[in-house]
Amino acid sequence: MKIVTWNVNGLRSILGKGLPDYLQTAEADIVCLQEIKARPEQVAHDFSGYHIFWNPAQRPGYSGTAILTRQRPLSVTNGMGHPAHDNEGRIVTAEFQDFFLVNVYTPNSQRELTRLRYRTQEWTPAFLSFLLALESRKPVLFCGDMNVAHREIDLARPKANLRNAGFTIEEREAFDRILDAGFVDSFREFHPGGGHYTWWSYQNGARERNIGWRIDYVCISPRLRPALQSAFIEPHVLGSDHCPTGVIMQL
Repeated sequence: MKIVTWNVNGLRSILGKGLPDYLQTAEADIVCLQEIKARPEQVAHDFSGYHIFWNPAQRPGYSGTAILTRQRPLSVTNGMGHPAHDNEGRIVTAEFQDFFLVNVYTPNSQRELTRLRYRTQEWTPAFLSFLLALESRKPVLFCGDMNVAHREIDLARPKANLRNAGFTIEEREAFDRILDAGFVDSFREFHPGGGHYTWWSYQNGARERNIGWRIDYVCISPRLRPALQSAFIEPHVLGSDHCPTGVIMQL
């Protein structure tokens, strides 16, 4: 089973920038999209071969997530069940026979770190509790834009970004708490070295020079580790300021 996650930075936009071709050539079984910035009625595309499940934000043109899956899930739910966290369309969960798949778009701490406290002290504890509740029932795979570069190796210029959103100590420690609960960063199981990024600024030719950040992840329950066959990042796939990343699982 091939599972891909991609922050598309506008679904309507990326449909004209190669997403249909990518879906055809990637042959993924599940594709998790973040920052779709659209409601279903605004998207004129049938996603042939996939069932699609939407969680748009209440605010027009903002945030939102969607899951494309070839196999119909047993059930699909939106959000974490917390009204304070669920109006931005940041989570879609699909239940399959052997695991839960959670597609997540973690809140950005914003410039001047105006949402840092919310993101680290409110969102992360609620999200971790949500994951652990699912984990008590069956294994969990969660993926998406986590909006954090976990270690210095996960961005090109760590020293220049120590107090910037996405690389603060608070955000990195919040992600530590999720991994310390047992979840496995799948990419690092196969690729311990640096230079692997999933997001690049549009400014100053950052992508061409590979001055990027790894902020998109696929993480799995320890019980799923034996099924993990490979993990990958696809920086050559254009259309967004993020690129796809994913895993191959024997499920």
